[in-house]
Amino acid sequence: MALDNLSSSLRETFRKITGSSYIDKNVIKEMIRDIQRALLKADVNVKLTLDLSRKIEERSENEKPPAGMTPQDYILKIVYEELLAILGKSSNLKIQPQTIMLVGLYGQGKTTTAGKLARFFIKKGLSTGFVACDVHRPAAFEQLRTLSEQTGAKFFGIKGEKNPVKIFNQSIEELKDIQVKIVDTSGRDSLDSDLLDEITKLKKAVNPDEVLLVIDATVGQQAGPQAKSLMDATGLTGVIITKMDGTGKAGGALSAVAQTGVPVYMIGTGEHLEDFEIFSPKKFLGRLLGMGDPEALLDVAQEADISDEKAEETMTKIMSGKFNLMDMYDIWEKFAKPSLMKRLFDSIPVGKMPKGASNMLDLDAAQEKIGKYTVILDSMTYKELENPEIINAKVIRRVSRGSGTQEQDVRNLLKEFRAMKENAKMMKGNRALKKMMRGQMKGNPDLLKEFED
Repeated sequence: MALDNLSSSLRETFRKITGSSYIDKNVIKEMIRDIQRALLKADVNVKLTLDLSRKIEERSENEKPPAGMTPQDYILKIVYEELLAILGKSSNLKIQPQTIMLVGLYGQGKTTTAGKLARFFIKKGLSTGFVACDVHRPAAFEQLRTLSEQTGAKFFGIKGEKNPVKIFNQSIEELKDIQVKIVDTSGRDSLDSDLLDEITKLKKAVNPDEVLLVIDATVGQQAGPQAKSLMDATGLTGVIITKMDGTGKAGGALSAVAQTGVPVYMIGTGEHLEDFEIFSPKKFLGRLLGMGDPEALLDVAQEADISDEKAEETMTKIMSGKFNLMDMYDIWEKFAKPSLMKRLFDSIPVGKMPKGASNMLDLDAAQEKIGKYTVILDSMTYKELENPEIINAKVIRRVSRGSGTQEQDVRNLLKEFRAMKENAKMMKGNRALKKMMRGQMKGNPDLLKEFED
């Protein structure tokens, strides 16, 4: 996953501060050096990194923690607030009738993003249509038409036509009853005068409500110049970052775009149409630091067709560590769709994980093993599922034979289950993250009470 290394480094820095017996200038300087290394390795802009470091140092040395807050917790609060500032302002696409124009270079994922946007708006109850104005990439027309069949969005295009303005003008009558119109435009290998001229003319004809730059997470700090050039040509209103599930550093794209003042609206987190999330700086940073995302837990649970009441019950069990193998079985059964399980566990707080345990739960491997693990759980009795602590070597041998798996497979399942529970428990021991989580849970008093008990 993009930014995994940054996430691990920042969590380690937080653990060091939490475990410090006192805070002095040396501790602060070491912390800042750790943060600088982590950000630069993630391809975050150098100037932005140095500005962030300076602000953290000044605030750490000059500000005093309020009554009731330890110096360690206050330092972490400062770091959290300054990291949040570089992610840019929070802003969301309006759920209303509108015309959206997608712009960007070749290979950034514009057409795929058009499909994800269509699915997003259709799920919100708005009729959606595509206008195929990418007149240079031969496959774009067919790809967009295929996406219309997959999503239920209406499609308009003129195969072989090279004038995007003409295509759009003829689409107006065809899509007059469509609430959300998504205009897919041409890209280039680089920002050249021809591309900017074509986009400027098309933008004038379309007069869109939103002009969204679609940019690949791996593009690095070139995101800044791209955003600026396209902003000058079209007046960008927002950004969508794709391929956030890859191994790219992503820090360059996030930080450089944030510097332009243009908000990141959405992020693509996989190949499937449902792998698409609203970008919230607070939620994104919370997951990056292992603080979890309670609201996202409910969103994912609802996508898995779980009722609000059941979703809240599942979430409170996970957050409190009070769940058993039966609950785990239910989760796997409900979240078997591609990416849903990963999104679920990305939303759970990691907490204060001990050194060497960062890989306690390999989510990608868990997705692959879900079939095998379900068979193993099917071979257990109801009593064993409800009371995992009674499972001993004899039970493991019986379950292994009954499920046609190895005894080690059964032990691995139990190990991952115990790791999930231990993760949730350890979260309660981390004062700083707990306070931040408490702020995120204010809107759910029942969950907050369960979390604090």
